Amino acid sequence: MSATDVNTGGPIWRNGSVTGAVLGALWTFTVAVAVAVVMAFATGDLFRPLILPSLGWGALVGFAAVWNRQWLWPAALALVVLGWVGFGPLLAESSLGSNLFGQLAVAIGTGLGLRKMCAPLPKGDATKHEWEEAIIAFLTGFGYVFFTAMIAIPFYVMVMTSLKSQQALLQNPLDFSLDWEKGWGLLRSYQELFRDYGFGSYLWTSFYVSVFTVILTLLFSVPGAYAVARLKFRGRAAFSRSILLIYMVPMIVLALPIYIAFSVTGLRNSIPGLLMIYPVTTIPVALYMLQGYFRGLPAEVEEAGLMDGLSRLQVIWKITLPLSLPALASVSLYVFMIAWNEFLLAFMLLDDPGIFTLTRGVSALNSSEVPRQHLMAGAVIATLPIMVIFLGLEKFMTKGLTAGSVKG
Repeated sequence: MSATDVNTGGPIWRNGSVTGAVLGALWTFTVAVAVAVVMAFATGDLFRPLILPSLGWGALVGFAAVWNRQWLWPAALALVVLGWVGFGPLLAESSLGSNLFGQLAVAIGTGLGLRKMCAPLPKGDATKHEWEEAIIAFLTGFGYVFFTAMIAIPFYVMVMTSLKSQQALLQNPLDFSLDWEKGWGLLRSYQELFRDYGFGSYLWTSFYVSVFTVILTLLFSVPGAYAVARLKFRGRAAFSRSILLIYMVPMIVLALPIYIAFSVTGLRNSIPGLLMIYPVTTIPVALYMLQGYFRGLPAEVEEAGLMDGLSRLQVIWKITLPLSLPALASVSLYVFMIAWNEFLLAFMLLDDPGIFTLTRGVSALNSSEVPRQHLMAGAVIATLPIMVIFLGLEKFMTKGLTAGSVKG
């Protein structure tokens, strides 16, 4: 640390007390918004974050956290009292217990966050390192809250709505509390989807269409990627750079020509037609991912195989592919997810409910004649399997993508 880093008289925005007050204001408002959303979804009551009280009281708590560490928790807990009398960061129109729980959540969340953010800040001028450490701590906390909310809230709404009855949804569609006394009756929507709407068939169709799409994609992309990475031919560089050009054209632009071509050839409303068009959308990205990985493999190993009398195909089968298993696993998982979630082509090309994929089946539920909870249950059924697969195999996907990027 140099002497210039600790001198006084620096810019006002790098003063520790000022930075603590600003971070306190922003963080308290962030916590108030998060708690309001969570409590409203959990109880069905009205919880509202108040902007000016959040910024004002939050700035004082942040200032206190920098000026004297021992003042942090008394200042944070004072938010409970202020909220209880209606002048805190969170305004609640609910029962006393829910209100107290919400106010405590705001106070504890504010205190925990500011203890971390304000820890490196001095009362006076902060060094560049101390100031950046505090800012990064705030951005990290904000990122956790923001991205958790973006992911968790839609899924939470989906699940809770699917467990409600039609009567409960009509009374208050924003009340996500459940009547646990119903027991297995909460799963009535799921039972009806599998019994009356054929969702078991949709699941099976989506599964084997996705698996065959992966197989067809690998059959074409592996030799193509190997050729681009290893063989020398005219136009190789241009081909390598233009692999992803197809993604420059929106799929909706190609949808009408595909619809006409498939109608004329009789491939519309058939699974073979779907298996012909799905790999067209996945082969370019698979080829692009694999060619980078193949370039990173040591060419000397393959040359040794050729010198030992192996043909080029034998080299690919016995040497290149075994060394590329992480990349093949990541590409397979990625292609499977694309095929599983594909909607536009399935919506245009499939009319027979007997061969609907899962996404096409869910879209068929979007009707005024179908209860809303059935649509949400269908969305959960479509989302849950691919989420479980991704979470279970995510480390293989990350490993394959990282290895390809480093070696490529």
